[in-house]
Amino acid sequence: MNDKESVAEHAAKQVADGMLVGLGTGSTANCFIEALARRSRDQGLKITTVASSAVSALKAQQLGLTVLDFEQVSHVNVYVDGADEVSPELTLLKGQGADLVREKLLATASEQFLVLVEPGKLVERIGQHFAIPIEIMPFAWQLVKKQLESIGGRGYLRQNADKNAVAISAHGSLIADIRFDPSIDIRTLNDTLNSIPGIVEHGIFYALATTVLIGVNGQVQERQASSL
Repeated sequence: MNDKESVAEHAAKQVADGMLVGLGTGSTANCFIEALARRSRDQGLKITTVASSAVSALKAQQLGLTVLDFEQVSHVNVYVDGADEVSPELTLLKGQGADLVREKLLATASEQFLVLVEPGKLVERIGQHFAIPIEIMPFAWQLVKKQLESIGGRGYLRQNADKNAVAISAHGSLIADIRFDPSIDIRTLNDTLNSIPGIVEHGIFYALATTVLIGVNGQVQERQASSL
């Protein structure tokens, strides 16, 4: 069992009967969906789920899990997903995929947000390895670009997989990958991005994670937001 599988199994064990479970997207989330489906099948765990993407919803359904439509959900007991970066204060960077809106909705609506990572995802500051993904209303791109440049942002619209057109998010937005000066306080940047009209969502998940689970050589380390 590799570290992704170990941390996914650990997270699945924290799910209890009757819970509504938010499912993330990506390779780590896939491991969790598989572990959760095994518990449901082998131990009779009775749960319902809601997925942050069509890909995760389809995988969960294929494994026998009950998946609710997003429109049916007003709260979530636990949301489990990976992250691209995790800072010491448990701020996350997400969005290398294209499901930012649903991911942040689930993170905000959840009583618990469990984040599953490997040690390489731990960073000293958000933006250390990746630009910050920002979803933008298509018609507002130039106006938002000007605002981002005024606070020191530099970057480009993300290209699709074939590199022949701009990428479109699951929400129908453009995605800009923007880098900012490392000296900018992440809480300030989060608040500033939240205030710019035309930005649909962005990849800074500030004060949302409750627990980060880190897979290290088959063992699982926990970092709790309440202990910081």
